[in-house]
Amino acid sequence: MSNAGTPAWGNRRGPVVPYVPGLDGLRALAVVAVIVYHANHSWLGGGFLGVEVFFVISGYLITLLLIAERERAGTVSLGNFWLRRARRLLPALFTLLIGTTVYCALFDRDRLGMLRGDVVAGALYISNWFQIWSGSSYTSAFAFAPLRHLWSLAVEEQYYIVWPLVMFVLLRRLRSKTLPKLAVVFTMGALAITAWSIYLYNSGPIDTFEKTPEQFMTFFGHRILRIDFLYLGTISRASGLLLGAALAAVWRPWAIRRGRAGTNANGLDLLGVAALTALGFMFWKFREVVSVTDSGTQGYDLLYRGGFLAVGIATIIAIAMVTHPRSRLGKYVIGSPIFVWLGKRSYGLYLYHWTIFQAYRKNAGNSLNLREFIALMAITLVITEASYQFIETPIRKGVATAKWREWRARGGRISPPFAVVLGTLAIIPIFSVVKMAGATVMADDITASLDDNEGAVTRITTTTTIVGATTSIPVVTTSTIAKGKLDVLAVGDSVMLGSAKKLSSYGITVDAAKNRQVLEGLQIFNYYKSTNELGNNVVVHLGTNGITKAATYERLLKPLAGVQRVIVLTNRIPGRAAEKLNNVVINALPLTHPNVTILDWYELSKPHPEWFASDGIHPNAVGQDNYVALILQALGR
Repeated sequence: MSNAGTPAWGNRRGPVVPYVPGLDGLRALAVVAVIVYHANHSWLGGGFLGVEVFFVISGYLITLLLIAERERAGTVSLGNFWLRRARRLLPALFTLLIGTTVYCALFDRDRLGMLRGDVVAGALYISNWFQIWSGSSYTSAFAFAPLRHLWSLAVEEQYYIVWPLVMFVLLRRLRSKTLPKLAVVFTMGALAITAWSIYLYNSGPIDTFEKTPEQFMTFFGHRILRIDFLYLGTISRASGLLLGAALAAVWRPWAIRRGRAGTNANGLDLLGVAALTALGFMFWKFREVVSVTDSGTQGYDLLYRGGFLAVGIATIIAIAMVTHPRSRLGKYVIGSPIFVWLGKRSYGLYLYHWTIFQAYRKNAGNSLNLREFIALMAITLVITEASYQFIETPIRKGVATAKWREWRARGGRISPPFAVVLGTLAIIPIFSVVKMAGATVMADDITASLDDNEGAVTRITTTTTIVGATTSIPVVTTSTIAKGKLDVLAVGDSVMLGSAKKLSSYGITVDAAKNRQVLEGLQIFNYYKSTNELGNNVVVHLGTNGITKAATYERLLKPLAGVQRVIVLTNRIPGRAAEKLNNVVINALPLTHPNVTILDWYELSKPHPEWFASDGIHPNAVGQDNYVALILQALGR
């Protein structure tokens, strides 16, 4: 594979990629941002962008390693490269997968069936495509998803498999002096991916296919969400990897030291400050999705219309700064001991923190408070350090292999007591894996409850106008619509849906649905008014799925002006801005609507966390009993 006549590629004493503490410092900043975001979105709404920083660093380092090996040895050993990656990544990953399986087998068996696909996808490094295909959206708040974060590792591993092959072909045909051409090609690739992502992205609310079909696309004949494809997809997220590769082609530490650029870094330090400030601003300001008043959730437009590219550009400037031999900012600030310590353990911190958070809070959308965060991070740091010292480092440096060979050379014997201990330790993970393999896929408690209550609701055909577009919601009639005056009509979202059976057992007509917006209630009330079926009592519980405004409730209550008693429930949505904003609007309604009575579900349920499922929003069986009892009491029943 060597090229005769190109001594720059064949110098056996050529460059070796030096260790740069500042790169570990950047990793530390990135992983801290991600962890804080995963703990509580309100603390750092764009902290997920730390993953993009990781992508750019990986693109830079992997490309740099391949170029250095080609310059030094005249060839690139693909086998050695992949072996080094496997020794670096697989031990901690398999530890996590086995540990998660054991935890669920011992303490949360109902989750084993759902966990199986995530474990297999994680082991094969296809988690991102598995999540896209299965609809396991990264922004889903109600799921117990202890391995959801493995999507980013899948993207990187797929890159580690493909990219060395690409570079192997390219480097055979290029001389060292023509590497800047590669930088141009890689940069154009990143720009092309950005343009393609902008083309695929659709602004506007995201709901079911029936309500927002424009937010879906077909992928190998399978319907998937566009935003999931763009956020989780390997190709759509490759712009950062390509930008890092482009930088590696023109910014090689060994060349910088020899050239004029290596004599002074004052200007670069200033650029580095600007880049880090820009990253900090984007970490603070950007979002994955946002709540739009009366429309629900939609993607954060700026993120999908060049935001990832902006993060990538800021990151390559920061990388150039920290890798410069005379950068004070890179050496003394970003490369400080605490950042380096965290950066060296960033892989383990990323792997373990999310799973530990999930084991505690159960649902992805549940926010941690400061005390919980500190306690869980203490556990994370202990597990991460143990993994780093006793699993990752010994295997990466070959110590474990050497010990194994020494033991085999001594005869490979194990004392009976030690054999008993090893056998006992092995039984638990084997038992857990077997249990997972045969486990039934069971819906989580919230989904199971909502599905169980679908048969107790009555729905009419409605149309929802969202951002100028009218979308039909199909007829779903699961009980006969009452003729004549309805004794009590109850209209709500999924919180009410979970109690539909119990409400209907008291003669209440329930029209409740998942993901329902406040504005959707208007056509329901207009319909029953037009058929002269509105009776003396209406119950309204809407607002769980987004922010609404006073004008919306004014429109909603207009067809109910002739109803004797309208009971409106406040919202309990812990950790979401909609809770406070919507409740202010709801509590003010009696001032302008004499027939409205407020049932303060928020205040009445606040002292009773035992009433709720793991998300703290949907009532469990006990909560449903109290929910129904409070509504009946408000009705005077």
